[in-house]
Amino acid sequence: MTSKRASTNGRRPREVVADTLRERIRSGEFQPGDRLPTQRRLETEFGVGRSAVREALAALAQEGLLDNVGRGASPTVAEPRHQDEAPRIAGVELTDRLHAAFQAEHVTIDAFSLTTETLNNALAWPVRQIMDRRLAPRSVTARVLIPSLDAHLALPRLVENPDDPKPRRRLHRMQSTYVAVLQSTLASLSLYNVEVSVTVRTVPLTPTHKLYLLNGDEALIGYYQVVRNEEADFEGEQMTIYDVLGLTAKIFRSTRGAEARDEQESVFVEESQLFFDSLWSTISVPFASE
Repeated sequence: MTSKRASTNGRRPREVVADTLRERIRSGEFQPGDRLPTQRRLETEFGVGRSAVREALAALAQEGLLDNVGRGASPTVAEPRHQDEAPRIAGVELTDRLHAAFQAEHVTIDAFSLTTETLNNALAWPVRQIMDRRLAPRSVTARVLIPSLDAHLALPRLVENPDDPKPRRRLHRMQSTYVAVLQSTLASLSLYNVEVSVTVRTVPLTPTHKLYLLNGDEALIGYYQVVRNEEADFEGEQMTIYDVLGLTAKIFRSTRGAEARDEQESVFVEESQLFFDSLWSTISVPFASE
């Protein structure tokens, strides 16, 4: 392994360390039972402080990727989890399920959420696998639904003044940024002989949950939690708003077909697809960025 300082690309040091180690585990560079390099070696490789390394290792342990973190010796790579274990956070579960979905010849992704932030993060791994020639789908088709700011959304909103438009303008700016990244990321796959289609539309609804439908056979759903955010910044002004958490929401997975546990699970996937299709074909309109 070559030691080198990783590019941050605007990410915090602990995120750079965690993302890189996560990729090495998922790619098989680190196998279950392998010990990771010492904290001192990781500090040197990434050019970060000890706290960043410790926070990254703790995050990977929480995701179930590492064992024996914080016990003196270097942590070890954990054995893969079984599918019947507890649900995992959206940023982890969606990444793994997208990687599995991208092994199909024709990949379809339908997503309904507040922004595309979680989807963007989760796509990084399968996209990298395509660039490394480890995955080779022939096509990727993504349909994305996000809320329209023309509607009076319940969230986000100022705690003291629910009618103030600044939180919604801030959200729209975030949406525009994340959508541009999503489109650019998937468009880059055309360089690897993948036919790509990305369509983003809006609906006049406030999402209370995020929904991802993969290849028509799998539904992933997680519920937003409303939180008080006292550090929301917009155009240099700090606001206290009611916001939602999505990246750390627990994701519940359902499948249909041979992998379905029972008929109810299979029907849930079918109904989730019908729910998405009904929004898409009736009240949705093309997304207009800033």
